[in-house]
Amino acid sequence: MKHRFISLSVLALLAFGAVAHAQSPGERLAQSSCTQCHTFGKGEPNGVGPNLFGLLGRQAASSPGFTYSKQYVEAMKGKTWDRKLLERWLTDTQSVAPGNTMVYFQDDPKKRTALVDYIQSLK
Repeated sequence: MKHRFISLSVLALLAFGAVAHAQSPGERLAQSSCTQCHTFGKGEPNGVGPNLFGLLGRQAASSPGFTYSKQYVEAMKGKTWDRKLLERWLTDTQSVAPGNTMVYFQDDPKKRTALVDYIQSLK
């Protein structure tokens, strides 16, 4: 009986851990589509692209330690990342900053909103 109680306790803890670490749709999409180039954790180093922690509300082209192209800096001059700009960016990066090298686009408005929600949660 004691062994059965321990097994049930372990299962309960594992189930709780799975619930506590459940990913949002936006986080799952970011993990599958964005982590090849970006990092998301506070203080994590930049990847091929800048770290996206705290992106919304940040001046564009200002991620510490990331080197942006002159073309990108010029296109983003005076812009601050907000939901609207991020939605536009994820829809068509070339219309926001022509000549940039980001290759990911999200045509599905629901998925795009989920990504923006996730990125907004990174504070």
